Amino acid sequence: MCGIAGYIKNTRINDQDHEIIKRMNNKLLHRGPDSQNSHLFENVVLGFTRLSIIGLDNGMQPIYNEDKSIVLICNGEVFNYIELKKDLEERGHVFSTKSDVEVILHLYEEFGVTFLNKLNGQFAFAIYDIRKKELFCARDQIGVIPFYYTQVKGAFIFASEAKAILEHPEVKTSVDLVGLDQVFTFPGILSPRTMFEGIKSLENGHYLIHKDNGEISVNEYWDLIYPEIDQQSYHNNESHYIEQLDELINRSIELRLRADVPSGVYLSGGLDSSLIAYKIKENFPKFLKDGFSIDFTDSLHSESHYQKLVANDLGVDLNQKVFLFDDISTRLEQAVYHSECPIKETYNTASLSLSESVRKNNIKVILSGEGADEFFAGYVGYRFDKMRDMNMIQIDGDNTEKQLREQLWGDASFYYERNYTSFNDEKKRIYSKSLNDSFDQINCLNYPLVNHDRLKNRHVLHKRAYIDYKLRLVDHLVSDHGDKMGMANSVEVRYPFLDKDMIEYSTQMPPDLKLNDFTEKYILRKIGEKYLPKQIMEREKFHFIAPGSPFLLQQKVDYIQDILSYDLIKKQGYFDPDMIESLKNKYSQKGFTVNAPFESDLLITVITFGIFLDQFFK
Repeated sequence: MCGIAGYIKNTRINDQDHEIIKRMNNKLLHRGPDSQNSHLFENVVLGFTRLSIIGLDNGMQPIYNEDKSIVLICNGEVFNYIELKKDLEERGHVFSTKSDVEVILHLYEEFGVTFLNKLNGQFAFAIYDIRKKELFCARDQIGVIPFYYTQVKGAFIFASEAKAILEHPEVKTSVDLVGLDQVFTFPGILSPRTMFEGIKSLENGHYLIHKDNGEISVNEYWDLIYPEIDQQSYHNNESHYIEQLDELINRSIELRLRADVPSGVYLSGGLDSSLIAYKIKENFPKFLKDGFSIDFTDSLHSESHYQKLVANDLGVDLNQKVFLFDDISTRLEQAVYHSECPIKETYNTASLSLSESVRKNNIKVILSGEGADEFFAGYVGYRFDKMRDMNMIQIDGDNTEKQLREQLWGDASFYYERNYTSFNDEKKRIYSKSLNDSFDQINCLNYPLVNHDRLKNRHVLHKRAYIDYKLRLVDHLVSDHGDKMGMANSVEVRYPFLDKDMIEYSTQMPPDLKLNDFTEKYILRKIGEKYLPKQIMEREKFHFIAPGSPFLLQQKVDYIQDILSYDLIKKQGYFDPDMIESLKNKYSQKGFTVNAPFESDLLITVITFGIFLDQFFK
């Protein structure tokens, strides 16, 4: 895992470009603290910061092909590189490093841009073809690794994080108000939108080509595609699917243990991370030594009992970090800085603390259980849909709301998280007059969110899975909550449940193997029966919800009081200062809480947006 940055300009490089790429690289040092490099030629500038994981001695980038006509910089890992390298060598390709990502370079030589689905990994890369004078960039299928870009004054500028792009002197940007509205409305911001006007995030499963004349084309090469209802064909019995999925999980874990440095595993005490740990113990025992977890002094949130149960049963050294809720305010600014976005929950601060613990133990690679909920029906929404289909509950919503659902999902009867018509009214109450005057332009619901063709005529479970994947998993849980909170402390997080082959197989499984009766993640539980302790198997899904803005206000944290001051809110012009003052007084009352996730803590987004402004728009 590393950091990449660069740009192509319409004039030849000069002395100033050396200083610019140095500044861009410096903003990415947390992603690559081991070494840095840059190559400048003609009108092309490439920068690289390295976190050494595979090919420790000679894996430095940029990497050139045999005749120096193509050059690569890549952030991430190609897990199936051994198999790909063998095939490429048999085709006559000569490798100059032991790095896993060099296969990308030779695959491009062999197949052009059509090779991307041969890669099983987490990656974002840029290849410059010197002969064609074209830049070819891509982001992995699931979007684990971020990739940002912009075009300004004839320059195409890109980087692993937006903060590096902001170091280029030609980049002048402002707040993307549609992005802000997305943060209020959904779990987080959605690619290609960012919080910076004019800076885009390349969507997962997409590639980009920048031509010499400045023309840019963006194309999809992968998506999560479920069969239509009339195309569903499930001829195999339950044991067949269990066996096949079991093998795919084993293979995914095996690939993600490939590294030339020690690795560890997150142990939350839940089903998903426990299953990964037990499978490592069963199949790859030499890799299972260090486990990491975060614990809370509050008994309502603590999972310590289950974490210790798993660690003791497996004989794992458990590094358990106790996280005090008072630490939220001290880490919140850092969490926003690395997210490059306002956040609507504070648990990113706990994630930062956890990755810090990993790094202090000299571990660079960690395996995490993220992703199982989206692909195997792990959230309460999947049970909600089943209850609705059984007429156990009714969906509220007037004609306006139904029309909005039709616009969003292509299905007036599909309910996702909230009544969006009434939530629009909530947002309007908190927005300033100037934002309300342009509400139709900034309202994120007025812009396309998901491809309706991927939802049309699908089983309701698959419909929800697709929306969860697009709106919750990619940019929020895996990129902002996972990659960025890990890389803030130079830790690469790998996700066995986000293996491309396993996800594609999951689309061909019967829905009732994911949600059986009202048992979520049924097939994972069946696989876990031969591994996991009964206490882990029988646990209800635990949703950790970190304390929000009422807790922070009641702690009377000085900088948060300053961010919410009436005069500053009025001066900034994004929110109604009277409404913010009213909420602040209400939330500050001793004992007041927001009933998350059923109520919206709008004030935490206001607070973290204030932090965002202070860090990026001084």
